[in-house]
Amino acid sequence: MLTGFADRQMGLLGEKLGHSFSALIHPKLGDYSYKLMEVAKEDLAEFLEKKDFAGLNVTIPYKKQVMQYLDYIDPMAKKIGAVNTIKRADGSLAGYNTDYAGFKYLLKRNGINIEQKKVLVLGSGGASAMVICVLEELGAKEIVVISRQGENNYHNLFKHYDAQVIINATPVGMYPQNYNSPVDISLFPKCESVVDIIYNPLRTKLIVEAMNLGLKTAGGLEMLVIQAAVSAEIWCEKTIEETEMENIIAWLTQKMQNIVLIGMPGSGKTTIAKMLAQELKREMFDMDEVFSEHFNKTPEEVINTEGEEVFRQMEQEIAQMLGQKSGVIIATGGGTVTRKENYFPLKQNGVIFYLKRDISKLPKDGRPLSQKNDLNELYQRRKTNYEYFADFTIEMQPDNKENITAIINYIGVK
Repeated sequence: MLTGFADRQMGLLGEKLGHSFSALIHPKLGDYSYKLMEVAKEDLAEFLEKKDFAGLNVTIPYKKQVMQYLDYIDPMAKKIGAVNTIKRADGSLAGYNTDYAGFKYLLKRNGINIEQKKVLVLGSGGASAMVICVLEELGAKEIVVISRQGENNYHNLFKHYDAQVIINATPVGMYPQNYNSPVDISLFPKCESVVDIIYNPLRTKLIVEAMNLGLKTAGGLEMLVIQAAVSAEIWCEKTIEETEMENIIAWLTQKMQNIVLIGMPGSGKTTIAKMLAQELKREMFDMDEVFSEHFNKTPEEVINTEGEEVFRQMEQEIAQMLGQKSGVIIATGGGTVTRKENYFPLKQNGVIFYLKRDISKLPKDGRPLSQKNDLNELYQRRKTNYEYFADFTIEMQPDNKENITAIINYIGVK
């Protein structure tokens, strides 16, 4: 059991930790202090030998390296060949792998069946070894590991286009390289499910592409929470109930997810975004305002002098920049949806609301494309795109308080 202050210092050990959500999770799991501990590779041995901690989570690139400094390694961690949790007790260090429990729970929670399936595991590092142990336990028919070199690699991937489940155990697609994907999921006609253990962004490019194909998907945020909870159980010698874990998953998803507003020019996106930001105490970004600040010229100036196509290319850069943020409100431009390339940037961390207002009530002032085009024709050209982007449609009411309430009720944000 945890006793004095010195025995209550936990943390996350890694080389670079700017992407980590762990410090948000652990205060909800136990009565201990938790901080991020960035340690350079050349300082790892000294850090572990000092033992100025009661417990550690371990992330890239130290899950294998720490094992040589431990006095005890749990059999499952030894089998996997990687440790992600360390407990200090009586001056000695013990290592465990709680990713195993987290990944197993992730599959179960999302109804992804492994038994008698051909599974493609992307990556051959420590995470891959953990994934393989779970897949073997769950009765996979065939497990193929894809690495950059070796018998099965990305150059002869065509040999495994019959895979039924694909699991990304690489960092490809992780923040800040959000726009990368390890494979083209459309090349796998028999694929039923796609799992990505990355949790930032909430939905990797691989996951969003799988969602668009109607496949079952699961992302790494749930796994992150479960492995953290199992770590806390080890440190504190207590049981954390599944309902508590589920509450933390829901809370963290809501906290990290962006609220993105799309709709015709004048539909109320900026007004609603400001009201939501005030109500939910979140940061708010208006894409047109960010555009003006970033390029030192307004959308209207670019459209009038360089044309709409140039403006859309520049606007796409803003969508990509804002889409990487977490837990914010984003009011898009009215025509942002005209480029489907903007879908993933907005969807990766966001829930997208289409604000649908009566066309006859839309203002045109200060909106060059609205002034140059018949609004009904403009709407008809964009209608399919709004519906494609939208997770939810809000039929806009005269009272904006009703519109705000509808958005909050849809996603249960607190």
